[in-house]
Amino acid sequence: MDLAVRIGSLRLANPVTVASGTFGYASEFADLIDVRKLGAIITKTITQEARPGNKPPRLAETPAGMLNAIGLQNEGLEHFIREKLPGLKELHTPVIVSISGNSSEEFVFLAQRLTAAGVKALELNLSCPNVLHCKSHTRVATPGLRDMMVSQDPKATELVVAKVRRSTKATLIAKLSPNVTDIAEIAAAAERGGADGISLVNTFLAMAIDVEAQRPVLANVTGGLSGPAIRPIAVRMVYDVVRTVTIPIIGMGGIMDSRDALEFMLAGATAVCVGTANFVAPAAALDILSGIRDYLKKHKLTRVKDIRGAMKA
Repeated sequence: MDLAVRIGSLRLANPVTVASGTFGYASEFADLIDVRKLGAIITKTITQEARPGNKPPRLAETPAGMLNAIGLQNEGLEHFIREKLPGLKELHTPVIVSISGNSSEEFVFLAQRLTAAGVKALELNLSCPNVLHCKSHTRVATPGLRDMMVSQDPKATELVVAKVRRSTKATLIAKLSPNVTDIAEIAAAAERGGADGISLVNTFLAMAIDVEAQRPVLANVTGGLSGPAIRPIAVRMVYDVVRTVTIPIIGMGGIMDSRDALEFMLAGATAVCVGTANFVAPAAALDILSGIRDYLKKHKLTRVKDIRGAMKA
């Protein structure tokens, strides 16, 4: 059975990956599952300088989902290269390093430094809903409203991706926000900029209120909604984008079991990414991989590629 998929020059032994921010740096799960069986590991998002993240409370459960407003907490680029990257390389599993910056120049610096350190694939986090991005990436901010994320502006998306593309030969995957009017337009901009693939979707901007305290549940007021509640919208967005771009899509958003993963793949995703499920069941990704194998056997298929986009209209 051939489970291999390809994103740019990156070959994955199977289509199941784990989402940035939900799997740490893999070492946290090493005593729980065999992480070498994963198709790829996407790290926590790395920034040039260390970030403490947003003030707590930063997590909250919601019906069929979870709100988070972590704010890209991480130890910074040099600490990652010195302390985390060596262990990731020892796994012999493809590693996709997620990066974010406050300017296109920061994205370029991160990409160049990580490429020099031996990283072969990068996910450009253009879509974290819990941080404000530099106005130089966006249209002029509307007074009284939040600054736009890079991936809410097709011109900014294309600009950042293109600048990073010129700076590295690593596989580039653009992680896009669902908080837009036309996700296909943004995806097309990322492809024009030179992205090798699209991560779709990041969390939906949302909030919850403590009615007794009459205050927001999260200190950040708003956060990113993930989990099963967003899956049907995410599947629809993958379906929309796959008919617009020619590059592979990593589908994500509320994948809890193999049937959820298969929905994304039948809609056109090349690979899938498991996120919130990792908090509930550390072995979720491997269980999903097993379920995909069973599905292929049941339908007498020998290649996972045969189910990509196979939904009957």
